[in-house]
Amino acid sequence: MTNVISRAARRPDLCRVILFRKVMLAPVVSSPASLLAKYDVPSPRYTSYPTVPFWDEKPLTQERWLLHVQQTFNKTNASEGISLYLHLPFCEQLCTYCGCNKRITKNHAVEEPYLQAVLKEWEQYLAVFSGKPRITELHLGGGTPTFFSAANLRKLLEALLEKAEIAPQAEFSVEVHPNATSAEQLQVLFDLGFRRLSVGIQDFDPRVQFVINRIQTFEQTKAIFDAARAIGYTSINGDIIYGLPHQTADSVRLTIEQVKKLRPERIAFYSYAHVPWKSKAQRRYAEADLPEPAAKRGLYELGRNLLEEAGYVEIGLDHFALPEDELYIAAQQGTLHRNFMGYTPRPTALLIGLGCSSISDTGTAFMQNLKEVEEYAEVLNSERLPLFKGHELSTEDLIIRKHVLNIMCRLHTEWSQEELAYVADALVRLQPLAEDGLVDFSSQHLQVLPAGRPFLRNIAMCFDARLWQAKPATPVFSRSV
Repeated sequence: MTNVISRAARRPDLCRVILFRKVMLAPVVSSPASLLAKYDVPSPRYTSYPTVPFWDEKPLTQERWLLHVQQTFNKTNASEGISLYLHLPFCEQLCTYCGCNKRITKNHAVEEPYLQAVLKEWEQYLAVFSGKPRITELHLGGGTPTFFSAANLRKLLEALLEKAEIAPQAEFSVEVHPNATSAEQLQVLFDLGFRRLSVGIQDFDPRVQFVINRIQTFEQTKAIFDAARAIGYTSINGDIIYGLPHQTADSVRLTIEQVKKLRPERIAFYSYAHVPWKSKAQRRYAEADLPEPAAKRGLYELGRNLLEEAGYVEIGLDHFALPEDELYIAAQQGTLHRNFMGYTPRPTALLIGLGCSSISDTGTAFMQNLKEVEEYAEVLNSERLPLFKGHELSTEDLIIRKHVLNIMCRLHTEWSQEELAYVADALVRLQPLAEDGLVDFSSQHLQVLPAGRPFLRNIAMCFDARLWQAKPATPVFSRSV
């Protein structure tokens, strides 16, 4: 302890925290309601660090970005392969709760030009790779990926995979909307290596479905589950959201009971992100229509209890899996990873995002594509990558990113004495959380306690140097509860 205090001598506040932690006997037990009130603040979901709003303003050029891509590819392609994310932004109907980048249209003539644009982007990355990319993970997200016809999905994916190698035990997955997915589409995707579906459910309560403009019966949803399993899909994820407008305990109970009949291998039980400044569709309802923070957290506790009774295990933030699922096994083995696609069982250093608004990650830099479909395609026609903004990670970024990932994936982290200067501010910010019984930490490690599981975002935020430096005056993130 003496060495630590000596290293922190220029930080009196840190010295006080370390000394206090040494003599502190037990945390103060706060009521659940008071904890919710205290920690219900805007916070990132930490699918990356730094988070996108706090990337450096200095532009990252295409040449510099591709250098990062080449370096990471050369180091990791042979050993762990790469991940690919394809953003397919089109939907026929607007779901008002959705904060994703999407384009609402019933005009399917948009499919072919967009498909060609994505393949042009892929060709530009292939040109800088030093060999055949080994694809370990491929995910189609949206929008509604099954907006695209079966024939166009086949055309897109066959062209994309033609110049790549599929790694052993690769995981290919796709997000589907039961109202916009056919058995033919599922069969085409299966033939091309897809074995996992992520099925949007959200809530089966008709009143909730009406206000979020997503009418979807249990029978329609079950038909997709049945068709996928008959074809041979081995892992299905069900997406459920808590905290939606007009949602009640009865809504959640009904939804979970119906989902239990479907028995998905994984469940993402997400907190609704209310960001009306970003998603204008959310202005269809008022904040008064949303559950209060304590009631919202109660919906999660109810759903979690019902899922655990059914044999699901809570993993990380907002995720559950059956014990035989890869996600559970990865959590047990310490290989669970989190990136812009959410939780994944096997990490890759290189993630290439194709399509408008997609984000790529080399482990040392991030890059986001242009967000508008037309501008994205126009830039590709000029033989340039459709880059919007990027960020090169500093030494501090890399250290903090490691600890944020450990918190979100493993519920604990530890640092060397050399890293102490980079986490010094975090230790000061963690002290109130330790007093509330949410974490236990020392000069070398942090452990999330059971009471801290609902507050993972708050715990990770203590390490977020860029957020604390920026001190945003206007809303940037949804609230943590």
